[in-house]
Amino acid sequence: MRTTLCGFIVWLSAGISTPSIAWASGAGVAAVRPADPALRQFVQTVVNANASVKAARAALEARRSYRDAASRPLYNPEFNADYERTHEIRYWFGIGYTIDWGGKGRARTALAEWERRVADANFDLHRRSVTIELLKGLAAHQTNAERDSLASSRRELMRDFAALAQRRFETGDVNRVELDLARLASVDARIKKATAAAALAEARQAVRGLAPDLPLSQWPPLPASLPDLPEGADVQSTIGVLPEVIAARRRADAAEALVEFRRRERRPDPTLNVGGGSEVGDRLAVAELSIPLPLLNRFGDEVDAAQAEHRAAQQAGKDVSRRARARLIGATERYQLALAAWEDWKKTGQTSLERQQAQLRKLWKAGDIGTTDYLVHAGQTLNLRESALDLRETLWGAWLDWLSASGQIDAWVGYGTDR
Repeated sequence: MRTTLCGFIVWLSAGISTPSIAWASGAGVAAVRPADPALRQFVQTVVNANASVKAARAALEARRSYRDAASRPLYNPEFNADYERTHEIRYWFGIGYTIDWGGKGRARTALAEWERRVADANFDLHRRSVTIELLKGLAAHQTNAERDSLASSRRELMRDFAALAQRRFETGDVNRVELDLARLASVDARIKKATAAAALAEARQAVRGLAPDLPLSQWPPLPASLPDLPEGADVQSTIGVLPEVIAARRRADAAEALVEFRRRERRPDPTLNVGGGSEVGDRLAVAELSIPLPLLNRFGDEVDAAQAEHRAAQQAGKDVSRRARARLIGATERYQLALAAWEDWKKTGQTSLERQQAQLRKLWKAGDIGTTDYLVHAGQTLNLRESALDLRETLWGAWLDWLSASGQIDAWVGYGTDR
């Protein structure tokens, strides 16, 4: 029996082949089919109500206001007036206005717009992070709930087995050593049950941290089956629309806009004053032009610093793209491997394991195998069930990682483009 079970495990592992990844050029990843409506509604409700997501949205709204403020004229007109009365009356009034001769206002508006676009991409990044955390929390909770149920079954099985071993010991069918083994197995099963219950409580705590107002009964299950990945996708086109890549590219554009703004800041803006008045009975008309002379400070260091920041942002963007490419390829490989293993388990492993568990008890009752062999084989059977649960959680995690790495998480959970 031990040889049969171990051989089954080896066969299941050997039957998993490594699928190839086909990346063609000219086409991005096709949009995935949306998740179950209940799951989409749950995720959207939780994520939209999340305080950190609201904070990111408020930061985006602030950047919009900064952009609107930057589009306003850079200078306001000035009103000047002077009045003096001694032995005669002297007065003068005028209007002064500094002309944005260097185009600083346009450069400032462009810079603020790029910073708003960076905040927009950062919002997508933050929302995606919270979404993945929530979905992985649901996966961990569902897995630990079933692991806790399996631990309860193990505890009941080993308790009944210990009771049966006690009766058979009293009739002389088993010896003291075998009885002690049965009792120890029952104690071990109770320990595993307590451990599984603690893990379940921890998993629930993680989800409650994100969804404190939704009861456990409203937590939706994750899908039992997951799709194959689309073929013929272009890696470069796919990573080009990822929020982290977009954010890095926009940071570089914002840094370039800052360079232009610093350059235009070096250009002096003239101030024109016009007015009129009266002095010693004579009417006066005055026009005055003043231009700052950048002699003591030519503001060149600010331009050099902005150029260095631009180069740093460009290199950071290249690094983000390289990492995104590696993450997408790795996520694809992991998901395809996990999906192939899960499909093999569903086809053969699950059915074979159920038959194996039923036959073990019959053989032990008939005396064809000893207590030690039964405990070993029963433990392997239960452990393999736990491994299947771990495999499914790994599959869910790989699916979510692929959705994140390919930029498909918004389509899967049904996010719109509104902010």
